[in-house]
Amino acid sequence: MLTVSRPHRHDVLIAAVGLSGGLALWLIGLHMQGPRPFDEPWMALVPLAVMAGLELLRRSAPLTALLVAVPALVADQFTVGSLATVLMFTDVVYAAVVYGSPAVARRIPVASFLVTVGVAIGFLAWFRTAEALLIGVVTGLVSFAPAITGVSVRNHRDAAETARLRADQTALLAEMDRAQAVTAERARMARELHDMVANHLSAIAIHSTAALSIDDPGTSREALGVIRENSVEGLAEMRRLIGLLRHSGTEDGPSAAPTLASLDVLVEQARTNGATSGLTCTLEDARGKPERLPAPVELAAYRIVQESLTNALKHAAPGPVVVRLAREDDVLSVDVTSEFGSRPGPRAPGSGAGLVGMRERVALLGGTIAAGPEPAADGRKTWRVRAELPVGERTMRE
Repeated sequence: MLTVSRPHRHDVLIAAVGLSGGLALWLIGLHMQGPRPFDEPWMALVPLAVMAGLELLRRSAPLTALLVAVPALVADQFTVGSLATVLMFTDVVYAAVVYGSPAVARRIPVASFLVTVGVAIGFLAWFRTAEALLIGVVTGLVSFAPAITGVSVRNHRDAAETARLRADQTALLAEMDRAQAVTAERARMARELHDMVANHLSAIAIHSTAALSIDDPGTSREALGVIRENSVEGLAEMRRLIGLLRHSGTEDGPSAAPTLASLDVLVEQARTNGATSGLTCTLEDARGKPERLPAPVELAAYRIVQESLTNALKHAAPGPVVVRLAREDDVLSVDVTSEFGSRPGPRAPGSGAGLVGMRERVALLGGTIAAGPEPAADGRKTWRVRAELPVGERTMRE
């Protein structure tokens, strides 16, 4: 079923103006030509009305309008003629190039140029006077000039549309980058929050359970002391994290990133928290003379040790918890071992987010990490976390 779209309001306006202008010229008797085969003045109104009707199709069916407009213009030449008919024809040619298909837009200028040249040569051969070239000039102004104008306008519109699409694509990519940056920042904040607070909350959970389950005033007092100490330190860590987020991007903001120089404090704190569970935490630094490493490496190593000590406090059986640091060439190795097995007494539940966070930190630096049980020399099993972090500038991803 053939469907015809409604004419655009601008096309209706152009058709109305063209028709009314042609009628006005006809009423005052202003014609373009002298005696013609159909020299009755009213005969010029037929091509005028047809051309005005074709203006309604200049957007919806531009090629059809042009194919009908050509014989209408030729028919107008056999009447006294109307300037409005010729002007509307030029607009139909222009619209066919602008609103037609790409193939039509390419062919119309070529065809109009060939028609212009053919008309000029034909009339020059017929009249054999130089004035005959003026007919070719007029033909070019009526057909070729509006076609070239349409090509120029269409090219500008296509360039503008391409620029708009490129801008939309750039905006979409920027939004995707922003969303990825927000997701990465949220993941980083989640890792920091987990690593900073989980250790203290695990100690609080274990010692509060011990205080509730063991009916001994001394044990309860000792547990409450550990709970208070971890609560104060956890609150301080939270304040430091909030301060870092609040002053992020400023030169005078607080630096909340811990370094390997403070590992001894972290291990000492873990030793205190794990004493009631039979854990003995020690630090072995085999790096020789410690040197300052890139900040992302020091932060990742510190958080790996912190999370490993937190997991030991939650799950390790009574025994030694050893933290070892070593450096070989451009690789910093972090090794944390603890007794693997069940233990008596209260235990804090785990969510598995700590291991995920450690893997994410190591992956961001291009390193490797392994965590799991391993057989020990005495036949027992140990839980071992070993991470290797590149410290060379060429292997850094941050």
